[in-house]
Amino acid sequence: MRVKLFYFAKVREALGVDREEIDLVSSIETVADLVDFLKGRGSAWHTTFSEVSSIRMAVNQEIVEDGHAIRANDEVAFFPPITGG
Repeated sequence: MRVKLFYFAKVREALGVDREEIDLVSSIETVADLVDFLKGRGSAWHTTFSEVSSIRMAVNQEIVEDGHAIRANDEVAFFPPITGG
């Protein structure tokens, strides 16, 4: 299953990449599964995604919780919480 990943703001800065397309194994069914996969990529990835409560996630431009299902050709975005004032 191929998906597009987008990283914004401090997530992008920590990882040094703003987007990528990857093929996922069939065991990755949810955003939480994807986060666990990404944490396994190395120290910067593990550190960035260990604080998942400080990262918002969106699938196909809709904010979702980590239990949200991922399907082929989805766009998954990771970004810090949005604040205003």
